[in-house]
Amino acid sequence: MRKNILFIIILTSICFKALAQQDAQFTQYMYNMSIINPAYATSNLDIMNFGSIHRSQWVSSEGTPRSTSVFAHVPLKDNIEVGISFLNDNLGDGTINENIIAGDFAYILKLNETLKLSLGVKAGVNLFNTNPNGRRLPDGTIVGLSSSDPAFKNINQTFFNAGAGAFLYTEKYYLGLSVPNFLPNRHLKDDNGFKAVGVDEIHFFLTGGYVFDINDNLKFKPATMLKVVQGAPLSVDLTANFLIHNRFEAGAAYRYDDSVAGLVGFKITPTLKIGYAYDYTLSNLGDYNSGSHEIMILFDLGKIGFTRGYEKSPRFF
Repeated sequence: MRKNILFIIILTSICFKALAQQDAQFTQYMYNMSIINPAYATSNLDIMNFGSIHRSQWVSSEGTPRSTSVFAHVPLKDNIEVGISFLNDNLGDGTINENIIAGDFAYILKLNETLKLSLGVKAGVNLFNTNPNGRRLPDGTIVGLSSSDPAFKNINQTFFNAGAGAFLYTEKYYLGLSVPNFLPNRHLKDDNGFKAVGVDEIHFFLTGGYVFDINDNLKFKPATMLKVVQGAPLSVDLTANFLIHNRFEAGAAYRYDDSVAGLVGFKITPTLKIGYAYDYTLSNLGDYNSGSHEIMILFDLGKIGFTRGYEKSPRFF
């Protein structure tokens, strides 16, 4: 029963009302910055950065959201960086599935010896589809078997997206402002007189982070992200991590009015890092799930056989 209730909550928020669809969210967002900000830059000219994060949200409930991002970016010159990203966002039962493929271009301005400003643009495509057929509701009704039920119809649509961002950074801190997609997409718009509509509204992201050197073997790394989207509450993420011996990382995060989380990370080699995060839900959805899990992997590849890891990257400090 609880699983069916959660399914209805999710599907209703997406398909019935003209409310904003939140983009996929990650607790370890600071390791996934290129997904939300095309201006992200590393200053590591000899390094190609690769990474992936998988999130299983609201585990133990049927049809829970799952998000997987894969990204790569590389500086071509001191003032030019390019990247590519793939994001899959879906309900675990296959009811709703979205794939986003995008490319980034960033131009970097050197403001002084330590401070740089990167300006970036993003372009790509969204592949969106729904298939609610076969879902059984609490009253025993099987969704999608009746052609007179427009609320649960199959959708297969393709949308173009374009975004932009700015990224101000040194080796100690970063500050970013971005809009990953300027083109809001509408699903089920005025379909056969049915006015229900799902909307991908424009998302605004403000991010920032700083590193404090407590001593030679310990660094404190606070970070924050504010997300603003029409029709949805303000989302605020606060994260506090400690980096020990430049190898092991541990910390906690708080998402306003939503969840608390624990994070750990370990640099296996100078070029390979893994991480894990667990979210405990504080909202009323906490009655229907046992939390959310994230797994992350980051990998560096030297273009000329030379690797330095993430030490100079503002995301990884």
